[in-house]
Amino acid sequence: MNAFTIKDLENLSGIKAHTIRIWEQRYHFLKPKRTTTNIRYYSNEELKAILNIALLNKYGYKISHINRMVPDEIKDRILALGDPGAVQQRVINELVQEMVDMDMEQFDRVITSYISVKGIERTVTGIIFPFLEKIGILWQTGHINPAQEHLVTNVVRQKLIVAIEATVSHVKTPKTFLLFLPEGEHHELGLLYMYYLLKSRGVQTIYLGSNVPLRDVEYVVRIKKPDIVFIHLTAAGTGFNFEKFMVNASQKLTGVHIMISGHPTFNYKKKLPGNIQFKKSLSEVTEFLSTL
Repeated sequence: MNAFTIKDLENLSGIKAHTIRIWEQRYHFLKPKRTTTNIRYYSNEELKAILNIALLNKYGYKISHINRMVPDEIKDRILALGDPGAVQQRVINELVQEMVDMDMEQFDRVITSYISVKGIERTVTGIIFPFLEKIGILWQTGHINPAQEHLVTNVVRQKLIVAIEATVSHVKTPKTFLLFLPEGEHHELGLLYMYYLLKSRGVQTIYLGSNVPLRDVEYVVRIKKPDIVFIHLTAAGTGFNFEKFMVNASQKLTGVHIMISGHPTFNYKKKLPGNIQFKKSLSEVTEFLSTL
């Protein structure tokens, strides 16, 4: 069982910690335990409860009304929500719940079902990326076991690989992309999704994968001469120096345009080397791809 802090519940549900404390005092659906130093902590079941309650509350149900519902009634009311945003949030919540329970069969079924209705692109942008962003802070703070992270990311990775292999484009784009992650960066999902987007648009792509030394990239660039090198950074190792990496990449990967996306780009304010460009959002990436 995981032990979640009130801040975890706030981050996952969107309900402020102050409001959660008030709900604890007035209603019976949350009964946190306390550490020897009197700090609240919450179980898997309480996390699931707050996710469901927050969703119903957001879509019009009063907390006093929800408090009188039995669990099956709460589940039925959530399934009855027809608003597209509510459906999307329900699916994300289901993924969180299956992750904490380590029920990977059901986790897989939820994603597969959504893909069958909406397709891989809408599933990734509307469900998978928001889910990963929501639980990312739990991984960083150690409130999720690394085994749970590996199980979840491997399921998503398999879906992306299947989509990549099945994609056939009837148009061809003259540009060639080379995709890689630098040493210390193992979070491959964003890069795989970029691979899928490129292949579905008929772009020739060289995929090197994660944790690749820059000297190896330099060798491939020299031989294959791609037009654009694309890097998506999620959580590079503690010794990773973003600015130093950009300088080295700019100097070693001459003659190509280098495009970088991901968290380190969000707050970087210094002048970029001449052949490096940031894409700070998925919409910026897709907008650029539409110009190819």
